[in-house]
Amino acid sequence: MSAVGGSIESVTLDGREFGVAADAEAQRKLGGFENEIQANGDGTARIIKTRTPLSIDGLTLTTDDDRGDQEFIQELADRNDFFPIAITFASGSTYQGSAQIVGDLQASSQSAGTAINLMGPGKLTKQ
Repeated sequence: MSAVGGSIESVTLDGREFGVAADAEAQRKLGGFENEIQANGDGTARIIKTRTPLSIDGLTLTTDDDRGDQEFIQELADRNDFFPIAITFASGSTYQGSAQIVGDLQASSQSAGTAINLMGPGKLTKQ
């Protein structure tokens, strides 16, 4: 079977589904550990494991003023906790986790889209 890349089909934030711009180049990080190797004086080495959050960068969500999408996204960003997310990829695979919106939030009047980045604890898991 071949690897399948392409557009993200949809993103669900706290139960609300959003379309994603077909040309968005999103970067997915499952979360877990990043490893560093440090040398010891006797020639051996040790592994330093640093836990890293899950993240998905480069999403451009379709935002509809009639649905109040920008306000909904801002309300999520204003929360003091994480919320459930699900991302469905062109391959048909869906990954889920808990996250919060990070970075600047600006809706584009020209493209009817809002660029967002998500980060959260734990891992993105395949459904």
